[in-house]
Amino acid sequence: MTHSPPDISPPIAKLVPNVTKIHGDELVDPYHWLRQRDDPEVVAYLEAENRYTEAMMEHTADEQQQLYDEILSRIKETDLTVPVRRGDYFYYSRTEESLQYRIYCRRKGSLEAVEKVILDVNALAEGHDFFHLGAIAVSPDHRLLAYSVDAVGSEEFTLRVKDLGTGRLLDDEITNVAYTVEWGNDNRTLFYTTRDQAQRPFKVHRHVLGTDPADDLVLYHETDEAFAVYVEKTRSKSYLTILCASSVTTEVRYLAADTPLGDFTLFRPRRHGVEYYLGHHGEYFYIRTNDGAKNFKLLRTPVAGIAEENWEEVLPHRSDVKLEGVHLFKNHMVVFERRVGIRRMWVRDLVTGKDHRVGFPESVYTLELGSNPEFDTEVFRFEYTSLITPRSVYDYNMRDGRRELLKQIEVLGGYDPSLYFSERIYARAPDGIAVPISLVYRKDLERDGGSPCLLYGYGAYGANIDPSFRSRRLSLLDRGFVFALTHVRGSSTLGEEWRDAGKMLQKRNTFTDFIAAAEHLIDQGYTSADRLAIQGGSAGGLLLGAVLNMRPELFKVAIAQVPFVDVLNTMLDASIPLTVIEYDEWGNPADEECYRYIKSYSPYDNVTAQEYPHILITAGLNDSRVQYWEPAKWTARLRALKTDANRLLLKTKMGAGHAGASGRYDALKDVAFEWTFLLDSLGIEF
Repeated sequence: MTHSPPDISPPIAKLVPNVTKIHGDELVDPYHWLRQRDDPEVVAYLEAENRYTEAMMEHTADEQQQLYDEILSRIKETDLTVPVRRGDYFYYSRTEESLQYRIYCRRKGSLEAVEKVILDVNALAEGHDFFHLGAIAVSPDHRLLAYSVDAVGSEEFTLRVKDLGTGRLLDDEITNVAYTVEWGNDNRTLFYTTRDQAQRPFKVHRHVLGTDPADDLVLYHETDEAFAVYVEKTRSKSYLTILCASSVTTEVRYLAADTPLGDFTLFRPRRHGVEYYLGHHGEYFYIRTNDGAKNFKLLRTPVAGIAEENWEEVLPHRSDVKLEGVHLFKNHMVVFERRVGIRRMWVRDLVTGKDHRVGFPESVYTLELGSNPEFDTEVFRFEYTSLITPRSVYDYNMRDGRRELLKQIEVLGGYDPSLYFSERIYARAPDGIAVPISLVYRKDLERDGGSPCLLYGYGAYGANIDPSFRSRRLSLLDRGFVFALTHVRGSSTLGEEWRDAGKMLQKRNTFTDFIAAAEHLIDQGYTSADRLAIQGGSAGGLLLGAVLNMRPELFKVAIAQVPFVDVLNTMLDASIPLTVIEYDEWGNPADEECYRYIKSYSPYDNVTAQEYPHILITAGLNDSRVQYWEPAKWTARLRALKTDANRLLLKTKMGAGHAGASGRYDALKDVAFEWTFLLDSLGIEF
């Protein structure tokens, strides 16, 4: 870069300390006042930070545009998804050049039939700066479409129903709906969930079309604040289920979908720490559970006799393999499992009892479930990708093992995968544990410590950030970057033990694993501390905030997206969305041991007077998962205490939520902005 940022002063947040007394401590929060979202002074502060960020990045305007154009040039702007057969119809969505949102379509009878647009999200989004389509569910007879929308980013949806024959919206309109919506098999009964004041899905309702939503019957009310509720339908289309779930416990109720006006039946009462998930096939319910099986096992029981004495084992527990998913079809069962950090797939013929495993060409890859709405089919759809292979959609014949590549995401501009190399290496954590790292870089990379590197991490909720392809990443790789994914403890990459070793009173393992990964990349010559950047979002932002306090000298740049950094104050406030639900992930600070432990790493509470790297922080004013004030307060405290002259920028989306910009072009502009900050901070010429 040839420009220099302007010499202007950043906003300084006023100090209005709030003191909480707990466990003999006085917990002082100097920026508590920023929680008052309706206070004009709070809005003025956020807007001042946005103006400062814009001014500090103004010298890179041309580079931002260049990077945006470069990223966009690789994307086929007018494109469509692979059609999915549901009954006599083929459903798909498509994008059109210059339009921000998807258009949902179908064809009847064959792929050559006339296209029918069933929902144009661009038309719905007109006049809105933000727009998010939540649920989209076609009735079993294909006549009606139920869909939900959020126009502010709060994840509070409004549910509407459209007659696909006439294009007319029915009078039925339901507000405060959460994500899940399902149809009864009578084509006139809808099941949906609503949220409480903490924005937790806590009630399941039944709505009969044409009736007043105010009269909708509450079928289930979850009173335990640690649990959320979801409505689902089995692939067999035979049963509707209510899943009640905390982070460590589940409970299921079921109802025959042909009798949607009936009552749900409890399958098995909840027991703390026991998860189970229900599938249906013929005369049996299938149960994937961790009861006495840390990495899960599969059982089954007759529908007519669900008492536990009738349960029989189908797949046993294995200490070195996690059973991640079981997908039931009329004649086959597809099993997803994870071994040595890699997801694998195998198929069982339910008629003959024979099994066969499905192989893949690369040693490090990502395998994901495709769209498989049909039960009576011989074909299973999955998606395959790696750090160098674009996302590919396959149909797999479960009977004879043939696979057909239906579509691979096209990368415009002549992408050549042979120029890049992907591998998995291992760092050694302080306690001796080997931590996996997935890498991709150009084959002509010199491992002399001079290459820039972007290290990404998450490490919470058992969620896995598996290695997958992103065409936008080529803008970094072709500038000599190494891109690295850390599979730290807190994920379930190496099974449930790996997950448990990075949560509650072992959460610090997540941070030391990440630091070990950074040190290993430096030691092995992939990069150096003055060329190493880190990135993470939400709970991954917590990871970044913690390691920046612990080892700031290891990193040159940090990009923290909607970071969960005010852990202690948030977990002390049960009124904040997700707090109670997440006691099993972080601990309840009402318990003194948990309080002391969280306080020891909470990023906001552990900012000190030391040098920090260049930091870009993003937030969403309407974010219901990580409240905007967490990144805002963290920024204010960093600005007050840090001793360096490095850039610290806060960019708050004033009309968006946790996911950031909703339109696809706006989202790419955000990527271009973040990566311009990255390149500019590392001094890399465009």
